[in-house]
Amino acid sequence: MDELEMYNQSVQEAIIFENEHTKYTMETIRVGYEQLVTTTRRLINELKNQILTRDSKGITEEQFEIFRQSFNKFDKNHSGKLDPMEFKSCLLSLSMAPPDDKSGRNPEFDRIMQSVDPNHDGYVTFEAFLYYMSREATDTDTSEQVKGSFKVLAGNKNYITKEDLMRELPPDQAEYCIARMAPYQGPDAIPGALDYLSYLTALYGESDL
Repeated sequence: MDELEMYNQSVQEAIIFENEHTKYTMETIRVGYEQLVTTTRRLINELKNQILTRDSKGITEEQFEIFRQSFNKFDKNHSGKLDPMEFKSCLLSLSMAPPDDKSGRNPEFDRIMQSVDPNHDGYVTFEAFLYYMSREATDTDTSEQVKGSFKVLAGNKNYITKEDLMRELPPDQAEYCIARMAPYQGPDAIPGALDYLSYLTALYGESDL
């Protein structure tokens, strides 16, 4: 910027009012530069906070990446926030969303929303999502429940198929899981078998599974 300011000063001293080589004025460049600096600082602060949360909660880098990829997958407008339905879809893709009751209500999900959006802003930030997920990932009961859910989806097999996931989950959630599960290599493998246990190990850690 200092060099650009110097050139701009020279142009003004030469009494040049129009520059045929660019459509941008120095004022436009200054505003854009200041916005870039502000955005960069904000992103650095957000990243530092996320790293602090990750380290304080004892989650691994692999878990952190899974959480970030999950969040970004359902952040359709790239706002850095999930509305309640996006958040619920994200939890469903991780088999961590509580089911609706017979009346179609979901008081447990309402309780979760209260914890991640205590001010009722109507959205979940990545920091709130990371805090919630890191807490759940270190909860042994939760990890066992998720493992049990996948075993049910898999028909009690050691692997799960694309067809199982597409049948039981909404399309975008099924595709998310399929894209992140490695091929199953066990002796009972069939063509297209997916290793949901290694996926859960990455999500929750070896000790919980």
